[in-house]
Amino acid sequence: MDVFDRLRAAAAPGWSLYVEHEFVRQLQTGQLPEAAFRAYLVQDYLFLIQFARAYALAVYKGRTLADMRAAQAGLSAILDVEMDLHVRLCGRWGLSASDLEAAPEHAATVAYTRFVLDCGAAGDLLDLHVALAPCVIGYAEIAGRIASQEIRTLSEHPYREWITEYSGEPYAAVAASARRHLDDLAARAMTEKRFTELVALFEKASRLEADFWQMALDSVA
Repeated sequence: MDVFDRLRAAAAPGWSLYVEHEFVRQLQTGQLPEAAFRAYLVQDYLFLIQFARAYALAVYKGRTLADMRAAQAGLSAILDVEMDLHVRLCGRWGLSASDLEAAPEHAATVAYTRFVLDCGAAGDLLDLHVALAPCVIGYAEIAGRIASQEIRTLSEHPYREWITEYSGEPYAAVAASARRHLDDLAARAMTEKRFTELVALFEKASRLEADFWQMALDSVA
């Protein structure tokens, strides 16, 4: 197993809450209320702004050019691909990029993003990338699973553009690169004692992801 697989296995309860959340189940079947998906997209746009800061911090904390380039690639994926997807999707409801940026952050958004930034500010590059991993790698796995199960009906799926974006080869390459970089960082800085500490970070991030999904469902409750 690579480091990501080890972390996921050791943090199984939190990981399951995240990837098997009711939001994900409803997204897969297409039964997720449009208002919940919209609430998620707006908050995720704000979320991505803070994650861009986290990747900028990773550039600063990088000790090698390879570390810096890996962080720059993640930053580019957010600023040049993911945020554009959110703007396109929210444009259906008459929301512009300015509208999204001006929206107030939900408590769940603040909790997760500031947790990640704090991991990076207080810890090292490995701490930061472990905190980022559930989101970066998890989205590819969630969307890939949905796409594989809904392949025959994906053309008619109400959330096909989101699924296609995160299950497609370009984002899969981003996730695969994140896994490899995590292995490289761990080879340089991880001990078995530290692994236990990293599992706690990973599980906390996974649970905060689950809280983020729940925030979207609660918005229409």
